[in-house]
Amino acid sequence: MANERIPMRKIKETLRLRFGLGLSQRQTARSIHISRSAVQEYEDRFKAASLAWPLPETMDDAALEALLFRKEHKENPRPAVPFEYLAKEMKRPNVTLSLLWEEYKQAHPDGYQYSQFSRLYHDYQRTLSYSMRQDHKGGEKLFVDFGEGLWIREPGTEVLIPTKLFVAVWGASSYLFARATAGEDLRSWIDAHVKCFEFCGCAPHAAVPDNLKAAVTKSCRYEPTLNPSYSDLAAHYGFCVLPARPRRPKDKAKVENGVLLAKRWILARLRNQTFESLKALNEAIEELVIKFNERPLRRLGVSRTALFLELDKSNALPLPEQPFEFAVWKKARVGINYHVEFEKHFYSVPYTLIHRELEIRATATLVQLFKDGQRVLTHPRSFREHAYTTRKEHMPPSHQKHLEWPPERIVEWAGKYGTSVKVLVEKIMAARSFPEHAYRSCLGIIRLGKHLEPGRLDNACKRALSYSALNYTSVKRILENGLDRQIESGAASTPVRHENLRGPEYYNRG
Repeated sequence: MANERIPMRKIKETLRLRFGLGLSQRQTARSIHISRSAVQEYEDRFKAASLAWPLPETMDDAALEALLFRKEHKENPRPAVPFEYLAKEMKRPNVTLSLLWEEYKQAHPDGYQYSQFSRLYHDYQRTLSYSMRQDHKGGEKLFVDFGEGLWIREPGTEVLIPTKLFVAVWGASSYLFARATAGEDLRSWIDAHVKCFEFCGCAPHAAVPDNLKAAVTKSCRYEPTLNPSYSDLAAHYGFCVLPARPRRPKDKAKVENGVLLAKRWILARLRNQTFESLKALNEAIEELVIKFNERPLRRLGVSRTALFLELDKSNALPLPEQPFEFAVWKKARVGINYHVEFEKHFYSVPYTLIHRELEIRATATLVQLFKDGQRVLTHPRSFREHAYTTRKEHMPPSHQKHLEWPPERIVEWAGKYGTSVKVLVEKIMAARSFPEHAYRSCLGIIRLGKHLEPGRLDNACKRALSYSALNYTSVKRILENGLDRQIESGAASTPVRHENLRGPEYYNRG
């Protein structure tokens, strides 16, 4: 007999060609593009069923199939295989199918041998969806991703603001967590993880994100580069990060199915409601998440919550005592004034690190600096823009001896472009607590004259001095707008006043 099984439409056509038109088996097989042995099999089944051609008009495909493929009912004395129990036990850590078969044989000595037992179990697994039949161990993996969320309305207006939906799904139990966020940025990604762990009361041994920028700064199938802040989070909770491979959708089938369920079961129920804050939206989402997890799974007959408590939570990592504090990482090179810049504020480092590249880790309260993975020092976080945080011990004992650019050398260099350039540089340095704080501004002004006609930079600085505009930006704008040429022609002997122009008090704020 042939092992082929073709659609009933082709089987009926086979019977029509053989018994209706009288074609040979070879001609019939060539016409329908099936094997000759298959034609022989369907012909034998037709005769064994005592059927005649043409078939009765009242006989449909289902009735014909039942007659042709009638199953012989044989009593099977072997004990049934408890498939649902096996599927649940396979999600426990260190449990194997071989161990479960041994336990089955101990309870049922006349049961199936291992090869048939294994085949029957894998046949059962194929009836499940892909995301359900993956054998993830309890507490092992948490699959995380973003999806499209609902809109919230700005209070007191009709302006609608889009949101994103963070979804996390536990591997063994399919237990789901969802939360609306303002976007897919790094802070939203980290905060959503923290809220997820608090909601679940535990952390996974491994998190499996997609290759979004908040998780992976450089995507690679073999060695992806993780975002440093995400690595901080993983180290704090004790889990590892296993990014899904690029263009491998099966790696994240669990969470993609979770995102789809969250949209259909949660967001669809909230689609006609209006929310004016993320807090209100997340309160509604959390209520539906709890109800969703308590619904029994059709095939297993138990809820996701019950499976989570039994499989995932009991084998997951406990939460640390201290909550995670969000931190931003950035690379910065130390300037000649032995300071590094972070969010427009300057922090001092030992002058021996001039020109070296450091890593900055900034929280809401601290700024830490690292060199080659080792922490060099810590400063209190400051949010004052264009200001300096300087420690005296970081300054060189003698600028002439240790600094590449002492103040005198910068002033001397500025004098080559004109008297006004020199005076402006001196005034900028004198206005700062430490001359080194002014190095960036002074060097920027001097370098403006590098590709200018002789005298233009000096005229621009002269105009800046007349307005007490002691900074690089003002000189640059004067040159860009050609205002330095007005001094050459004597067109502007007195300062021009306008409501849109910043006065001296602006530039003297320190």
